[in-house]
Amino acid sequence: MRLEPGMLVKSKAGRDKSQIYVVISAEERYAYVADGDIRPLRRMKRKNTRHLQPILKIRLTGTPDDTAIREIIKKSTQHKNRIQ
Repeated sequence: MRLEPGMLVKSKAGRDKSQIYVVISAEERYAYVADGDIRPLRRMKRKNTRHLQPILKIRLTGTPDDTAIREIIKKSTQHKNRIQ
């Protein structure tokens, strides 16, 4: 599946395994992701797209900022906790 800006993704590998991010920009092999907290927009992380798993239930729309990114990730984790 092709990653697109605004998608929520979960890291499958690396030191940040299981961390949830929002895709800011995506290229063929790499995606730039941010979480609004440890990785704000000014310090995006470059991740190999093979190490990211898309979360298809929620998607960020509009121009992202750190506050919106934190809110959408918080909403995603609350939704996940209600299901379990």
